[in-house]
Amino acid sequence: MTKKLIVIGSTEYVEINGVKDIPAKIDTGADTSSIWASNIDMNKDGTLSFVLFDKDSPFYTGEKLESTDYMVKTVRSSHGDEQIRYRVKLPLTLGGATFVTTFTLANRSRNNFPVLIGRHTLSENFLVDVSKSSVKHQSNPHTPHLNQELQEDPYKFHRKYLKKKGE
Repeated sequence: MTKKLIVIGSTEYVEINGVKDIPAKIDTGADTSSIWASNIDMNKDGTLSFVLFDKDSPFYTGEKLESTDYMVKTVRSSHGDEQIRYRVKLPLTLGGATFVTTFTLANRSRNNFPVLIGRHTLSENFLVDVSKSSVKHQSNPHTPHLNQELQEDPYKFHRKYLKKKGE
């Protein structure tokens, strides 16, 4: 008998550690899930402490979380940069299903979504239908400024942002 998969869209609202309605990007190209965390610190006894989100986020509660059940992972960004990140287990509700999954802790303050759900979290339980999206498009705050700059002087814009040095 085939297991019935839960169909989700390319973006979904999730609940993590009791915080509801967090917009999340579903990314089947990413191995692991990632969440915006701040105040990441290691206590002398080896306990990892962190806060989900940051004061600038509407999802920030200020609750300090601690874990002794953590690992590290080297993560390569889409730009090719490598970072060492802590991995922790947190409760997640996605598509009506609640379970514990692993997240890397990262500063996602500059990302459009404070949470990214990767394929390890999705595998065997979810089917992603990219024609569906629960979260309305969240625009990048830098885009209007960049388009205005492009319209003012396309040549200067190209030299400033897109032309590689030495060309």
